[in-house]
Amino acid sequence: MRAFIGGTIVSRNRKFIVTFALILSNAMAGLDATIINTALPAIISDLHGIQFMGWLVAIFLLGMAVATPLWSKFGERKGNKTAYITATVVFMVGALFQGLAPNITWFIIARGLMGIGAGGMNTIPFIIYSQIFKNLRRRVQVIGVASASFSGTSIIGPLLGGWIVDTFSWHWVFYLNLPIALLSIAIIVFFFNIKEHLNVSKVDYYGAILMVLGLVSILVGIQELGVASIWITVGFLLVGFLLIAWMVRVESQADDPIVPNRLFKNTKLVIDMILFVFLWGSFVAFNIYIPMWAQGIMGLSALIGGMTQIPGSVTNFIGSEAGPLMQRRLGRYNLIGIGTAAFFIAFVGLYLAKQSASYAFLITMGAFEGFGIGLCFNVLQVAVQYDAEPRDVPIATSFAYLARILSQTFMSAIYGVILNQALLKGVQNSHGHISMSMMNQLSNSQTAGHLPAQFLPEMRTILYNGIHNIMLTALLLVVVVVVILIVIFKSGYARQGKSR
Repeated sequence: MRAFIGGTIVSRNRKFIVTFALILSNAMAGLDATIINTALPAIISDLHGIQFMGWLVAIFLLGMAVATPLWSKFGERKGNKTAYITATVVFMVGALFQGLAPNITWFIIARGLMGIGAGGMNTIPFIIYSQIFKNLRRRVQVIGVASASFSGTSIIGPLLGGWIVDTFSWHWVFYLNLPIALLSIAIIVFFFNIKEHLNVSKVDYYGAILMVLGLVSILVGIQELGVASIWITVGFLLVGFLLIAWMVRVESQADDPIVPNRLFKNTKLVIDMILFVFLWGSFVAFNIYIPMWAQGIMGLSALIGGMTQIPGSVTNFIGSEAGPLMQRRLGRYNLIGIGTAAFFIAFVGLYLAKQSASYAFLITMGAFEGFGIGLCFNVLQVAVQYDAEPRDVPIATSFAYLARILSQTFMSAIYGVILNQALLKGVQNSHGHISMSMMNQLSNSQTAGHLPAQFLPEMRTILYNGIHNIMLTALLLVVVVVVILIVIFKSGYARQGKSR
């Protein structure tokens, strides 16, 4: 069977091959998301960077955040094929230099570069899906498969990452991306030949620069909370918000704005974005800090610590596959309500968990969290493309991704601040017995064995206090989603989402 797309005849086999190449992007994202969380304790121990924990995560997400709408515009002007290939090459270079990093500064810069590439590599495929799959039901199925591929590689990621860290070194978890990226690029080069209608309007460089500077300023301000002077923090935040306000004003006058103001006049679209923001802000807390709980507090290996992600990856897969089947009968908001309930159970459990909580308990909570994210992602991703005007599908798709990444960026920075404050307080209260260097070693099971045994219980309590506060913050975000859904159901607005 053949279909016309953009004036070009595309065979079903060619569409299948191209979709496979794009799904490799989700596979790389799934691998990176779980492998990096497994390897982080070894990385921060080797590079002496526990105080930069927030930056290690935030810089990658910041790179994705600021680059995502720019990649969308790049694709409109140069073609999505060129945009995807370019983004994947940038991702590869970042991965290579992370593996070669001799110090924490090098690593952070390389991780930021990898994030910039990931911003395009992970959002352009969803724009291409809307190009080659005009049938909404088929597109839902493809997005479900893409989500499932993320979940599938997330299942093997912790095992593979833990084995690599324990057997070789953390450097190799980044080199693993290179052959997968090269395969994806090769397939797109030879098989993706759709004729695209390019945008020839003037590029909104002014708005883009203001957006990048504004977002960077805000992130730096958040990251400096509790570290630098309060006036420095407030200064960065104030400058950031002023730049964003300036960007909004510029965007209202631009011929082709980076983020059109009309998106915010679409009530359904705004609700989709808000739900994305709060759910993904809480989601990142589990992925980053539960492996650290297993390794630093329980004293388990990187392999076993990484396995805390596996039950969640399995249930994520289940949620991704179940969502499209259930949506016509239940509607989007009922499904999101079920997913949010799973989130709520997970984070209530993790907040109430004591330092003596078992490994089985952690992975059970992970199963609830994974099911929630799998169910909600599919529903919201399709809702964004359904609710947007046809001309706004590309930018709405990239902006939804931007909303998720910004949420993870800012919340991971805040979680990093929360952890740093707990560590600094614990070190200060130890009367010189415990240092930040010792806390660095605690996070890696291979170096924790060299620490003085008499201080290990106190050090683990310090780390537990920080993670406990992080779980409380994540729970509060889920509570906000619960409140929003209650308002939606009481207003009768949920009926409008039935069968969508």
